[in-house]
Amino acid sequence: MGAWELLLVGAVLALGLCGVLVPGVPGSWLVWAAVAVWALRARTGLAWVVLVSATAVLLAGQVARWLLPPRRLRQAGATVKLQIWAGVGAVVGFCVIPVVGAIPGFVAGIYVCERLRLGGHGDAVASTRTAMRAGGSSILAELFACLLIAGAWVGVVIWG
Repeated sequence: MGAWELLLVGAVLALGLCGVLVPGVPGSWLVWAAVAVWALRARTGLAWVVLVSATAVLLAGQVARWLLPPRRLRQAGATVKLQIWAGVGAVVGFCVIPVVGAIPGFVAGIYVCERLRLGGHGDAVASTRTAMRAGGSSILAELFACLLIAGAWVGVVIWG
């Protein structure tokens, strides 16, 4: 695959990661589709392993999302700004502490947003708990699965 094609696949992956945070956008399926197109074009054994693994991780993430509480963030008062902070926190955490850093980064992003909005530590902690109970855990499961897929793709493209 050429550099432009890899950049296009990477852009669709990034769009899919952002789409996970926006209700109604099939972000996880965009991530999977980008990896599928890449695997079909690359036609290497490693590309097929990444595609099969991405499919398994995506399905596991979907099952986890359905088992966790439904998305009720809007009713709990969560804003788009909160979701953006949570997503940025997850991506930064994923980069700082590969793979597992997405979880504390997601929660830290919610906390920082609420701390800036409310001003106090106690209020921010209570609001973070409320947001996670209201559906943040289901978004986190889907985002974590997509970050794993994107991380595997980046790893194979760079080192594979």
